[in-house]
Amino acid sequence: MKNTQIARVFQDIADLLEIKAEDKFKIRAYDRAARTIEHLPKEIEIMLAEGESLRDIPGVGDAIEKKITELVSTGKLEYFEKLKADSPSGITELLDIPGIGPKTAQVLTSQLGIQSIDDLEAAIKSGEVAELSHIGEKKAEAILHGIEALRRKDKRIPIGDVFPIIEDILGTLRTIPGVKNLTAAGSVRRFSETVGDIDLMGTADNPETVLKAFVALPQVKEILVQGPTKASVILAGGLQADLRIVEHDSYGSLIQYFTGSKQHNILLRQYALKKGLSLSEYGITDVNTGIIEKFATEEGFYVRLGLQYIQPEIREGQREIEMAERKALPRLISREDIRGDFHVHTDWSDGNESLKAMVLSAQKMGYTYLAITDHSAGLGIAHGLNEDRLKKQMQEIRKLNEQSPGIHVFSGVEVDIKADGSLDLPDKILAQLDIVIAAIHSAINQDTETITRRMIRAIESPHVDIIAHPTCRLIGEREPSAIDMEAVFQAAARHHKILEINCAPSRLDLKDTHVFRARELGVMIALGTDSHRSEQFNYMRFGVNVARRGWCQAKDVLNTRSLNDVFAYLKR
Repeated sequence: MKNTQIARVFQDIADLLEIKAEDKFKIRAYDRAARTIEHLPKEIEIMLAEGESLRDIPGVGDAIEKKITELVSTGKLEYFEKLKADSPSGITELLDIPGIGPKTAQVLTSQLGIQSIDDLEAAIKSGEVAELSHIGEKKAEAILHGIEALRRKDKRIPIGDVFPIIEDILGTLRTIPGVKNLTAAGSVRRFSETVGDIDLMGTADNPETVLKAFVALPQVKEILVQGPTKASVILAGGLQADLRIVEHDSYGSLIQYFTGSKQHNILLRQYALKKGLSLSEYGITDVNTGIIEKFATEEGFYVRLGLQYIQPEIREGQREIEMAERKALPRLISREDIRGDFHVHTDWSDGNESLKAMVLSAQKMGYTYLAITDHSAGLGIAHGLNEDRLKKQMQEIRKLNEQSPGIHVFSGVEVDIKADGSLDLPDKILAQLDIVIAAIHSAINQDTETITRRMIRAIESPHVDIIAHPTCRLIGEREPSAIDMEAVFQAAARHHKILEINCAPSRLDLKDTHVFRARELGVMIALGTDSHRSEQFNYMRFGVNVARRGWCQAKDVLNTRSLNDVFAYLKR
């Protein structure tokens, strides 16, 4: 049982206990455990297998530790099954709907006998829900919007598809006089790999002008809410976008409140209460005096709490607050640290541009090195290189290096890892290359033991430097392979091999929790855009953000090193 599944069980327990009016501290304990487990950088099943104590996880005490162990070992939890049996049928499904809490869910099931989301939708449209004394028409309509939002959320959109939409919207709104500090918040700003909706925040001299322009954008297909400080719309494709505008001196509080994950914000509020302070989107309030302080910047907000500034990507409710209190947070890698790209294709295989064109584009980006890694011949669909063609490309690269003293081009290849773990090119040619990337492109549905053994055999090759897109996933299109990633991390650490974060927004592979674990074991990370044309070099920003979510510093990523240091590292 994976962490996300365990977290879901504990969240359902918290909700069911609230319906039964159990002790609030007990409810809070299960809620906190759910949020913490969901974002753990390491799977609990691995922690248990390695004999680690779950008591080190924030919010996990003796009782919850026993329940987690039962879940992982049996796939079920007797306590949860009894709770469900004592609760109305379908109530946990209703609790998934935005805007429905335990009390409302109880009213709907007990008074109308609703057992599913479809039942609820029909009851709202028939007018039955609006007639309930504690609901009424407005709340019934809000619940209907919540059902629609849930269905949209089930179709979460990859972050790479959302970014261009946001940039178009923000680019238009920033042209309005008096607009300041306009940016995306929420999961977009934390760079979650998929997005359910868009939260935009900003300040303006005239908020109503900005909100009118927002709802009139050509991307808007439906207006849900339009008020003096907030508007909600449905964009083409069904994505919901909200825009909030506040006074300039309140921006820091606003963007902080709407950026952090739920668990981060819960823990931050608990931390503040110990200091006699209360947090909201409007600022920080002294509990004793009732005086509220506003903050124009997030940095000021965190400083007032006695904390080091916490970067958005790591606001997931792990140990970031504890470390910020000790001023021990690392300086995360930034786009400015990147000196080159280790995964690039040209028209020698399935790329769209010439070798020289890709090198010149990389040089314009200020890179000091670039690895050309066209496919090997085994990937026939990619017009891959056989031994003879690869030798010719190596000669071409040598000539380019003589002509382009401003950037060094590494001769490389993306060699296919065949079904048995052998490589698609002979050792004698691989030994002549500067850099060898190995990747799985076929037979990705092998069982765990077979595909893991296959990957480790490639890692053990003395000629392989980097393993590319290790899980083979395509976000929203293809599930990751059944590979045992912990075994891969251990093998990579043992053989001093590099693991790639593939920056292509459809992949983002390794994902953030994998990066965290690999880094923890001392595995070097490389960023590769997998570019097939020059504009895809801009994918680098996606890889950097994944690295940041994995708590990477510059030292953890090969792309930040000087050319001489890269040469030295590869010789290892």
